[in-house]
Amino acid sequence: MAVSSVTEGVTIALESLRANRVRAALTILGIVIGVATVMAMAAMIVGIRSTITGELDAMGPNNFTVERYDQTQVAFVNGPGSPPWEGKPRITPAEARLIEGLREVESVTAAVSASAELRYEAVVIPSIQVRGRGHLWPDYVNGDFIYGRNFLEAEERRNAQVVVLSETASNAVFGPRQNPVGEYIRLRGEQFQVIGVFREPTNLFTGSGSSAVTVPAGVAISRLRANADWYALLVVPRPGVPQADAIDQVTATLRASRGLRPSEDNDFAVIRQEALMDMFNQISGAFFLVMLVLSSIGLLVGGVGVVAIMMISVTERTREIGVRKALGATRKEILWQFLVESMTVTVIGGAIGIVVGGGVSLLVDQFTPIPAAVPLWSVFAALGVSAVTGIGFGLYPANKAARLDPVEALRYE
Repeated sequence: MAVSSVTEGVTIALESLRANRVRAALTILGIVIGVATVMAMAAMIVGIRSTITGELDAMGPNNFTVERYDQTQVAFVNGPGSPPWEGKPRITPAEARLIEGLREVESVTAAVSASAELRYEAVVIPSIQVRGRGHLWPDYVNGDFIYGRNFLEAEERRNAQVVVLSETASNAVFGPRQNPVGEYIRLRGEQFQVIGVFREPTNLFTGSGSSAVTVPAGVAISRLRANADWYALLVVPRPGVPQADAIDQVTATLRASRGLRPSEDNDFAVIRQEALMDMFNQISGAFFLVMLVLSSIGLLVGGVGVVAIMMISVTERTREIGVRKALGATRKEILWQFLVESMTVTVIGGAIGIVVGGGVSLLVDQFTPIPAAVPLWSVFAALGVSAVTGIGFGLYPANKAARLDPVEALRYE
């Protein structure tokens, strides 16, 4: 009985859609927009999370950074106010050496950034990203050298003017599949020898491979005007040393070197990988909430359309309802039939929305640096939301149909 009533309801719903194509299309369109938006956003957030997790894993789950201020605690507020780094001294290379000397620490890698004009013969790149790094930087990023090598610790210590090009930068300057090792380029007018080419995987942060150069951190500051205010350190604890112990020793060392009294707060920040992931979760959660609200507008428009199309259906089929009641159909059966019809409309919209959302996710994944992978749960969630929308907005017209007086319904012209 239940199966036959569902089949009958679906059949009638499809006939009603064919009879009111424009109205039905507008109703379904609202559902499609809402569902597709949620699907695409879920796919992008899952993909971005996977990328960030991979980047953090490459840096090492036990590692942590030392920075001028805690960027994970920055709050965006309106109105005047001091920036979070105001009054906090910069991290220095001398402090890096202090930390590197701790028995709990395996290594310390510096990081600073700048931009510079790059010249090679007739080729000019007005502004290219310059990454100042310690010599261990390849251990903490995904990718590999396709030509040459990284700079050595000795080259880092004596501020040798050597440079590693990203594959994209190398292709732009020297052409595809050309080995530039041994060539000389100029950055801000300073001569640098190319010693390697590094291939980075495509990801959210580097796109299809960022156009960048990597030089020793000291050279980036002294020769290429990197802002020492943003000098940061990646600290790797020794194998077997708990992260908490290493953080305690680094914190104590920096406080002592800066002469901080016990009552004074730290004027630096130690940031764990988990804190960066928590920051991403907060940002992505807020972003997803905004998109959920926007998609709800589409579902609301679709829901209003469901009410309209079902009220018209009730009006057009008043005599039919009267005949069915006269033949013994109960209120529950009439109510169920119209709910099935309304759910059919919204589930069709949901199914189309899943296809559209999946298609958008595929295009985003193929043609942008944003990874997008449709999670299975979002498919079931989309169908569930569509069905609930049909029930919620179809309840009023279904209830009205169920309450029709059979005598009055049979008299309806």
